[in-house]
Amino acid sequence: MKAAFLHKPGDLRIEEVERPKIAKPDDVLIRIKAVGVCGSDVHYYERGRIGTFVVTEPLILGHECSGEVVEVGPEVRNLKPGDRVAIEPGCPDRRCWYCKTGKYNLCRTVPFMGSPPTHGAFREYVTWPYDFVFKLPEGVSFEEGAMVEPFAVGMQSAKRGDIKPGMSAVVIGSGPIGLATMLAAAGYGATTIIATDRVASRLAVARKLGAHHTINAAETDPVEAVQRITEGEGADVVLETAGTVGTARQAQDMVRRGGVLVLVGMFAEQEFPLYVMDVIFREYDVRGVFRYCNCFPPALALIGAGRADVKSLITHEFPLERAREAIEFARDRKDVAIKVVVKP
Repeated sequence: MKAAFLHKPGDLRIEEVERPKIAKPDDVLIRIKAVGVCGSDVHYYERGRIGTFVVTEPLILGHECSGEVVEVGPEVRNLKPGDRVAIEPGCPDRRCWYCKTGKYNLCRTVPFMGSPPTHGAFREYVTWPYDFVFKLPEGVSFEEGAMVEPFAVGMQSAKRGDIKPGMSAVVIGSGPIGLATMLAAAGYGATTIIATDRVASRLAVARKLGAHHTINAAETDPVEAVQRITEGEGADVVLETAGTVGTARQAQDMVRRGGVLVLVGMFAEQEFPLYVMDVIFREYDVRGVFRYCNCFPPALALIGAGRADVKSLITHEFPLERAREAIEFARDRKDVAIKVVVKP
């Protein structure tokens, strides 16, 4: 099969390798049909590392993926050859305290596709444990199936924000994760959704997907705008997806007393100041998000029911042979690209 290997920053090569075989009785062999380009793929491509995860040997990137089942192991239940599926790219040990208490995203031993040392999905075939492989609903395309993973991040973010019907929510950043988070906030029942960004084209997509208010932070003070929309109270939940120090500070000024601030974006800085006394005096929660847990089934249900238009996030498609171009396009053309999909 063909696979795209990252050898070092900027050096991505299409190579011929042996097709994987089912090695465990609960494995599923899947022919990959669509893979989304994530910001983490761009970071690895540019820098060869994310935090403590360092590319020291050639690595196949990609983790937002869907495909068709080709073969199943003897212990696989509920899946058969020909099934169309989305793959949850992290597989915990299922034994530790975190797994057993329903927080398996915090498991200490999670092989995650496209992060060293686990190969990802920019290839034609992959094997994966069946309990982290989910059937696509009827009528949901492979391209939409590749969007389940980023939408699951949005679902986890909305869940961490404890969004309930009737609440107001601000989503800072209207990139792929921000828009997915906005869709999830609507799915959880938020009735006033405010989206911010500095790129007009992305705000246009946010409006298309149901944002009640959009704020161009390049033209308008977003904090003043949110305070005006919420009549000086601030939003019940603020979800920061941009991952910058400035927007994290803005988020503090946007959240209401007793509300929830959710940090979704990945920051380049390991640490930076926040107004701790403001957190204390106004008694709002500050919560982090790390991937997702138990989010693929509800995400697929919302997509299948037509209540989450993830298809509108997909703006460009490339074949596997042009994976390098796809990653560079996602990095360089944020004015037009939202989600770039590679199709082996």
